[in-house]
Amino acid sequence: MKNLFLPLFLFISTLTFAQDSIAEQNQTPDKRDITQNELSIGALNLVAFGALDLTYERIIDKNSSWAIEAFIQALNKDREAVDDAFYKDFSLTGKYKYFFGDRYARGFYVHGFGMLSSGEYDSYVYDSTSGYGSYEDQDYTDFALGFGVGGKFVSTGGFFLDLGAGIGRNLFTEKSPTIVGQFNVNLGFRF
Repeated sequence: MKNLFLPLFLFISTLTFAQDSIAEQNQTPDKRDITQNELSIGALNLVAFGALDLTYERIIDKNSSWAIEAFIQALNKDREAVDDAFYKDFSLTGKYKYFFGDRYARGFYVHGFGMLSSGEYDSYVYDSTSGYGSYEDQDYTDFALGFGVGGKFVSTGGFFLDLGAGIGRNLFTEKSPTIVGQFNVNLGFRF
């Protein structure tokens, strides 16, 4: 019986190791852990405010990425009640995101951004001859710097939900709003 035990043990061990190495070779990593490009749409802005908010994001490494975001206000502000939500009609935003944790470009993150925006803002205009002032709608173009926080949740197939909020300050003109805010609920795909 002792003579049979040693060869049987070696045979079973060989089969076990062979199955493990075959399983490791056939196992492919999840799409969310190897791909570097993302496209998303701002679902909140589209549904609630009629604004088209598209984002392309490129993953640099497992803890960082950069993104470019284009925002276009599609609704007529005079007929819709969205003028208080967005003074901007158009913006281009560049972002750098830093992700915390061991997961590949997902989970909790902080970001910094620069936003070039244009739109119409009601600013106070003082008339020195009459001594009175009034609010007038004025077109503006300005650049803002800011920061924010968020979280990205990615499925194994590559679909994701990105929730984020940020705040920034316009820098160059008094015709624009002083503070800009960002609230993102983006749905997208990592490829």
